[in-house]
Amino acid sequence: MSAGTLPSFDPRDPLGLDDLLDPEDLAVRDTMRQWAADRVLPHVADWFERGEVPGIRELARELGSLGALGMSLTGYGCAGASPIQYGLACLELEAADSGIRSLMSVQGSLSMYAIHRFGSEGQKQQWLPRMASGEVIGCFGLTEPDHGSDPAGMRTYAKRDGSDWVLTGRKMWITNGSVAGVAVVWARTDEGIRGFVVPTDAPGFSAPDIKHKWSLRASVTSELVLDEVRLPSDAVLPEVTGLRGPLSCLGHARYGIIWGSMGAARSAFESALDYAREREQFGRPIGGFQLTQAKLADMALELHKGILLAHHLGRRMEAGRLRPEQVSFGKLNNVREAIEICRTSRTILGANGISLEYPVMRHATNLESVLTYEGTVEMHQLVLGKALTGIDAFR
Repeated sequence: MSAGTLPSFDPRDPLGLDDLLDPEDLAVRDTMRQWAADRVLPHVADWFERGEVPGIRELARELGSLGALGMSLTGYGCAGASPIQYGLACLELEAADSGIRSLMSVQGSLSMYAIHRFGSEGQKQQWLPRMASGEVIGCFGLTEPDHGSDPAGMRTYAKRDGSDWVLTGRKMWITNGSVAGVAVVWARTDEGIRGFVVPTDAPGFSAPDIKHKWSLRASVTSELVLDEVRLPSDAVLPEVTGLRGPLSCLGHARYGIIWGSMGAARSAFESALDYAREREQFGRPIGGFQLTQAKLADMALELHKGILLAHHLGRRMEAGRLRPEQVSFGKLNNVREAIEICRTSRTILGANGISLEYPVMRHATNLESVLTYEGTVEMHQLVLGKALTGIDAFR
């Protein structure tokens, strides 16, 4: 482009945000976008309608071969990708479906992250290379039937019996539970809250699937039942005691949601934009009517502001300056705006918006789960409220 010549306006990148990406970032994005287009998009509406994902273990191995599992971690077969690259991967997978992004993020940002940050060298060597390759799928057991937003109230308990630990309790709404080979389970002990690395073939462990869900249907969601599961002494994560452990894992996963939710929003917006150009009413495309253009303009504003926010938080993470309150800022804003983009897109598509022939309603229902998991709207509002006022309203 010669000096003084403006680039053309791109309706799919109106702020020119691609200019923020270096060639390696673009390569990661394009690789994940192509994989999702080839392996997820042709089938995901059917998976969603059936409420199952056939071949999920094969999908995990393929993601492992792309370096997407635990991609922000270093060593042990992990890719050591930058926060921006991890975010772009989350965005592209969630543009296909939130359930597929959950498969990746629960594996890497929760299960593998916990072992990588708080595990012993033996635990890292035993599990991380196989999890990075997708040979072993992991799950993360924190939420309980009666304790979601209040993890300090958990009832799952681990007691010492000689040199062993014995775990008893239940965990709920666990992504990957019934297909996992290893579970990171948080439990109360006499020493405080501790994390345990639990092989899922251990006697007393079971993971029945949760049925009748109307969101994240292209995802495995389970209950974990621990009925006096006996573990050796070295099953405990040695480097952390207390809620700092699981909450730090959640912070890492929430960062991925900030990006991923914008993928769902982008898919809905682009569906509405294409539809508005093609659908004719009253003798012309509906994209030519003022109210439709106003909707598209407002959606574009919120979508690309959200992506810009994700970029900013990614640079802060890269510099080691990303605070938990800033993660709450991003998660609260981006998921809330993503749902609104889906709802507005649905109005542009009219009756077609509720059909699985289009991705809009599927994304909207998925985002209802993303809105509340890993911190409800109210929890993130109170995190920010405390940071802004200095007054703790959680009590």
